[in-house]
Amino acid sequence: MKRAAWLSALPLLLAAEALRVDVALFSQGNMADWQSRQFSGTTRYTLGEDDGRRALRADSRAAASGLFRKVQVDPAATPYLYWSWKVDGVLRGNDERSRDGDDYAARVYVVFSGGLWFWRTRAVNYVWSSHQHIEKTWLNAYTGNARMIAVESGATHAGKWIHERRDVRADYRRLFGEEPGRIVAVALMTDTDNTGATAGAWYGDIWFAAE
Repeated sequence: MKRAAWLSALPLLLAAEALRVDVALFSQGNMADWQSRQFSGTTRYTLGEDDGRRALRADSRAAASGLFRKVQVDPAATPYLYWSWKVDGVLRGNDERSRDGDDYAARVYVVFSGGLWFWRTRAVNYVWSSHQHIEKTWLNAYTGNARMIAVESGATHAGKWIHERRDVRADYRRLFGEEPGRIVAVALMTDTDNTGATAGAWYGDIWFAAE
């Protein structure tokens, strides 16, 4: 492309880049900027291959630790969150709305800034629920600043890759009754510390987009 043509196309190229914000590129073997957070025991996270695709594998045995990545995302510009995941199975007999049962084979957190008021930092927690029906929402068992949404439920689709798309801005409005601040982090966690159970899951690439 000649210099003049390239310069004339630059605004369009920049606009196209702004329409997508990559958060996780596990398919490329990229774990840059992901950090661990341990709560109880250690869930093992490793890059691997499943069904011909490269992804992040999580294995939890009576443990709760997660991975998170700090980001800066404007939910007004790129409100749609895309990801894929797969669980080996779901947990049995736990009440996910209680502290004793607050375990999930897979979950994806979206963390929003509270601005200068750090105590107002909030999170929308997309979970593969064991028992709650799809689109059911409830308060996190440990903090009022997090809300749970069952995106998948039960074992019907266990063992299959499922692709998700959520309007996080609309979900935040519905759950908290106001406009969200900037998205400042995304986290993943497969946890079984409360139930003492075993769970395994896969996580694919994650990104935000304008539509």
